[in-house]
Amino acid sequence: MESLIYQIMLMAVAAFVLVAVLLIVYTSWRNGISPMPSPASVRRTVVAALRKLPSRGIMVEAGSGWGTLALQAGRARKGWRIIGIENSVIPMWISFLAAKLNNQTNVSFIKDDLYTYCYRDVDTVVCYLYPGAMRRLSIILRSQLTPGAHIISVCFALQDWEPEQVITCRDMYRTKVYIYAA
Repeated sequence: MESLIYQIMLMAVAAFVLVAVLLIVYTSWRNGISPMPSPASVRRTVVAALRKLPSRGIMVEAGSGWGTLALQAGRARKGWRIIGIENSVIPMWISFLAAKLNNQTNVSFIKDDLYTYCYRDVDTVVCYLYPGAMRRLSIILRSQLTPGAHIISVCFALQDWEPEQVITCRDMYRTKVYIYAA
């Protein structure tokens, strides 16, 4: 009897893992890219840049993936409200649970489309996306962000925007972090 219960539990866990992997694969296929965690050196660079920006304290990470960048920003900027937007369910749930387990009440994660989200009241947008997503998001941010808002983009520049600053990280890829003013 114990063996049967153990086998049923093992099959249930295997089924859950399979469904989770399939959800991630499907969303990655639909998005054209899979969720990628930001390297630690890049996260430190972004947080250092955030500390220098004037802000009322509302930051959105467009495409937050596994939440590593939003969570680190939340630890560094406790007075800010940090919102991670992710359309892949499993990474979003993991991010949400990590925020809860670490008691980061200033960080929240929502399942949403970064192209339909309203950025009008946002002070800072952080993104680590791919060039196609940056092109689409560029138009949206230009029309919605208020003057004085900032955009921090990891790795990929915004088309037709002039960065205020470009920081080269000290990682093996020499990752660039672009800082823009709306």
